[in-house]
Amino acid sequence: MPWVNSDKAIYLYIGLAGFIGANLRFMISVLTYSSDYFFPTGTLLCNYIGCFALGWFSQYIGTSQLSLKMKTAISTGLIGSFTTFSAFSVETISLLQDGKMFIAFIYIMISFIGGSLFAWIGYKIGRVFI
Repeated sequence: MPWVNSDKAIYLYIGLAGFIGANLRFMISVLTYSSDYFFPTGTLLCNYIGCFALGWFSQYIGTSQLSLKMKTAISTGLIGSFTTFSAFSVETISLLQDGKMFIAFIYIMISFIGGSLFAWIGYKIGRVFI
């Protein structure tokens, strides 16, 4: 298959990896859904996992034998579609509109602090593999 090695194949790799990441994110949302919506647990969990994974992967790719296409597919396609800033933003606005100011503030803070912490942990663990 000659197209697999073409320069445009990267779009296919990103799309396929994005398909996987988006479906994994959806599965986590379904598994963490609660009918008495109190807190956007699914999005927070996906973002934490994604921050850790991208932190780790950013260290790992430097020593990896993976092709540039695969590195981009994993970082941009898989991890990029798995995490979501847009859902975080909409859920925060929804909490604010529902009058849940304190919950919205907590969500913003733990998303930022926790996401940064998980990215840092992933980065540090990734350095162990170098």
